[in-house]
Amino acid sequence: MPDGTAEAAVRRRALGYLALVGATLSWAGNYLLGVIAVAEMDPVSLTWLRWALAVVPLFVVAQLVERPDWRSIARAWPRLLVLGGIGVAGYNLLLYAALDTETPFQLSLINAFNPALIAIAAVVFLGARLGWRGVGGILLAFVGVLWIISGGRPLSVLEHPPKIGSLIMVGAIVAWTAYTIIGRTGPRLPPISAVAAQGLIVVVGLTPFVLVQGLSLPQTAAGGWSLAYIAVFPSIVSYVLWNYALQHVPPAQAGVSLNLITVFTAIATVLLGMAVTVPQIVGGVLVLAGVVLAQERPRRSTA
Repeated sequence: MPDGTAEAAVRRRALGYLALVGATLSWAGNYLLGVIAVAEMDPVSLTWLRWALAVVPLFVVAQLVERPDWRSIARAWPRLLVLGGIGVAGYNLLLYAALDTETPFQLSLINAFNPALIAIAAVVFLGARLGWRGVGGILLAFVGVLWIISGGRPLSVLEHPPKIGSLIMVGAIVAWTAYTIIGRTGPRLPPISAVAAQGLIVVVGLTPFVLVQGLSLPQTAAGGWSLAYIAVFPSIVSYVLWNYALQHVPPAQAGVSLNLITVFTAIATVLLGMAVTVPQIVGGVLVLAGVVLAQERPRRSTA
């Protein structure tokens, strides 16, 4: 019986790692296909359409998987309003605006700094502790980001500002950091249900803007398929897989796996024949190495 239990645990852990790969692969697609989508739709229309298409399936999945108390979730609407505005709407609007001027690979490299930025915010706002590994890793990752946005010439930032797309992406990871820190405070809500509620808030909140400026729709089959992918995989599939993985994989390892977004984006960039520069490669290595270094090693358990 114990052997069977151990085998089941190993199987669930393996499925958890596969779920992490699926979740990060889906999120990487948001960068790659987002370029096609923003060429035909403005960021507001794309964000509104994405969540308008995803919100009903998310509520269905949440009901089937989590069976939440929707009344208690509704009572948390002020917190959900802030989280939806900062993370679900703010991050995506900034990401799609950045994709209009920068390559997916460049933005995914900047996004790789997010875990380090979250670690800094946790120290400042949550009283978390940061050892020498954390400090060294964050400094190394910061140098990597500076290397990327300056094109390999960090001192040139003092004379010539980086491209607007890179700066917008920095704003996006700041928004996601705030989303993560706020999400760690207050009462815990079922994750998929909370995302569904935040998606609904974003749809309702962006509707006046869509009515005023007009809704831009995909103009080609490629744009339509890109929108369909963004509505299904980064919005629904990735969240379901991610939350399944968190039940069977240690949180620290799950956090490090977010760097797979950059890895998958880099692989796709090469396969699609897109340009990859030496500063991007050097900066990306520095960022990823810094983020891995900053991860706390689990203490050995005693008998």
